[in-house]
Amino acid sequence: MRRWGPCWAARRLLLLAAPPPLPRASGGPRPSAVAMATEACSGAAGLEDALRRAVPPLPPYETREKAAAPEAVGAEFMAFYRGLPPGRPRAELLGLLARDFGVEHGRAAELGARLGRLQGQSQGRGEGDAGLLQAEGRLRHALTPRYRGLFQHLGRSHGGLRFLVLLRGDLLEALAARPAEGPHLREMNGVLKNMLSEWFSAGFLNLERVTWQSPCEILQKISDSEAVHPVRNWMDMKRRVGPYRRCYYFAHCTIPGEPLIVLHVALTDEISSSIQGIVKEIPSQEEENLNKINTAIFYSISLTQQGLQGVELGTYLIKRVVKELQMEFPQLKVFSTLSPIPGFTKWLIGLLSSASKEVGRSSPFTEAELSEIAEVTGEPAAEVLKRLFANNEWARSERLVGLLRQPLLRLCAWYLYGEKHRSYALNPVANFHLQNGAVLWRLNWMADTSPRGLTASCGLMVNYRYFLEDSAPNSAAYLGAKQIKASDQVLSLVSQFQKNSKL
Repeated sequence: MRRWGPCWAARRLLLLAAPPPLPRASGGPRPSAVAMATEACSGAAGLEDALRRAVPPLPPYETREKAAAPEAVGAEFMAFYRGLPPGRPRAELLGLLARDFGVEHGRAAELGARLGRLQGQSQGRGEGDAGLLQAEGRLRHALTPRYRGLFQHLGRSHGGLRFLVLLRGDLLEALAARPAEGPHLREMNGVLKNMLSEWFSAGFLNLERVTWQSPCEILQKISDSEAVHPVRNWMDMKRRVGPYRRCYYFAHCTIPGEPLIVLHVALTDEISSSIQGIVKEIPSQEEENLNKINTAIFYSISLTQQGLQGVELGTYLIKRVVKELQMEFPQLKVFSTLSPIPGFTKWLIGLLSSASKEVGRSSPFTEAELSEIAEVTGEPAAEVLKRLFANNEWARSERLVGLLRQPLLRLCAWYLYGEKHRSYALNPVANFHLQNGAVLWRLNWMADTSPRGLTASCGLMVNYRYFLEDSAPNSAAYLGAKQIKASDQVLSLVSQFQKNSKL
């Protein structure tokens, strides 16, 4: 966080005396492990040797539940890994681990063939079920990658769960940077994500509320992790945990004091249509008036650990916070988000590019709209619009703001409602809330006029509204039948798109 006031300087002394924030490990690795890691950077031999020592063999089927590894092995591997510089050295180790310490395919094929023979022999006789089940169990066991055993041992070690979150963050970076290793790394990523999903399930998570009296290091971490609406200064942070505001986070029972995912809430008397009305420069000193609180607006949810991407934390957090707020404010009836629309501007510029390059492709704007825009800019609208959206120049013209309002609203409605990835909403924020059973409720014009908001979504924001009694059937309809529940406002804008933007 930048530009904290003088009072923060005193509180910072507490932070300076505290252990460094995680996921960085407290306490450095043993010198021998650091030396080994430094030497390993010069070639793959050192990495392979480290993995051979760390990855346990797949135990025999009969003793699969009793396999254990010395705790020192896990500690040595964690120290070795931390001694490797981030980036390519760690990516190379992860690539070797995924490729050379996975499933023993020959053994799995042999057991699969045996299972097939047993199944053929038992057909029509109704006998041999016990043998079939045991053969299935042996095949499942043989399909377990060896590196899963390493992850299991690390997860049971002191500090190992936190280390695995760090390792998966590196794994995701390696996947993005090294597509050649994709198949093996993707498989290992899926295995580790599933394991973390079990270890970070709701029963192991503690809900914590943040106030201005919370420990200094917690406030600092909450500020640093804010990914939706960056915290500007200490007054801004004080506002976000003050009157008419709530801030909650999940911490794991074995990692207390470490926010994993953070949710910011505004308590209002209506569904908010602008983030400027929620995130203000000067904090209010007003005491909360219960008569002014009947709506909860979830305006920011941020994952603090890259390694927990894809692990179901946000859904649990929203449900827990709803229950917490209902206990504190029994009169609270309306639950809604005020959400960003990341990717809309990029999608829109892509549409304009396609329209200009492909012969016969229609523009997303009507002829009348293009003509009016050309009058204001003095240039052909088809050529100038991409530049205007790329540099946000249009937002500085009152006439353009007025002209673009309706076409951008209908285009954004279609982007959220009609653009799909594997039959689900293309926009990741929309997909998240729709999976949770929310309704695509309302699009808000010029709701985020910050440079960040204009760049990401032309200043548009959206409310996803949670009707608690309908959340489960809405979620089932979306996940099963791919049906999006939307309000009349959104459906009307979608209809306008289908009529005017013939793409």
